[in-house]
Amino acid sequence: MKKLMMIAGLVLLPLTGFASGGEVHLESANIDLGNEAAIQRGAKLFVNYCMGCHSAKYLRYKQLTKVGLTEDDIKKNLIFGDAKIGDLMTIAMPESDASKWFGAPPPDLTLMARLKHNGADYIYSYLKSFYTDPTRPMGVNNTVFPNVGMPNVLWELQGIQHAVYEEVEHEGKTHKVVTGVELVKPGSLTPAEFDGVVRDLATYLAYISEPVKLERQALGIWVLLFLAVFTVIAYLMKKEFWKDVH
Repeated sequence: MKKLMMIAGLVLLPLTGFASGGEVHLESANIDLGNEAAIQRGAKLFVNYCMGCHSAKYLRYKQLTKVGLTEDDIKKNLIFGDAKIGDLMTIAMPESDASKWFGAPPPDLTLMARLKHNGADYIYSYLKSFYTDPTRPMGVNNTVFPNVGMPNVLWELQGIQHAVYEEVEHEGKTHKVVTGVELVKPGSLTPAEFDGVVRDLATYLAYISEPVKLERQALGIWVLLFLAVFTVIAYLMKKEFWKDVH
């Protein structure tokens, strides 16, 4: 019994640690998966700014023909190497080398929007929340993902942000807590334009995580309608079959 309790404790330990973590405020990305233009723009941003380190290895380039791109569009604007239109969106960086350079290989992003709670909102908020931090190896930190190992690859578009601190007392001691960020050096885009860029990228990542989501939701409505009608028919049949018994 004692051994069983120890095993249960080891199994549940990661869950208790996760549950004890503080909640992070996420901004609403307000994405529209029916906006094919946003998905197309997000795909362009992904291959230009993300795909040097992050793959989308569960998605084929050809899938993007479902959002209004032709095969020629994909070949000219989204494929920079010798990949074929039917290939998966992999990268050349070996995981073993990435582990040496970054401490851990950058995650594949195909399913990232589904792995995170409120995935599109998480991605949108995360990409907007980098700030300078000289103590970190990449020189930046993030309010959504503290001590992140990733550089702010969009800094030229966004600009440079500093952390906003607030002094909080805990157990008689005063601590500085990051409560937000402020833009101190503008980038090549205005804040409104950068919000649009990040929203497009979040839209693309949400789309590739489940390309058939809209079809699934539409089908679900028809299934519920069918079940509602079938329930009425089944009830009437039951009454007809059992009328002589009752």
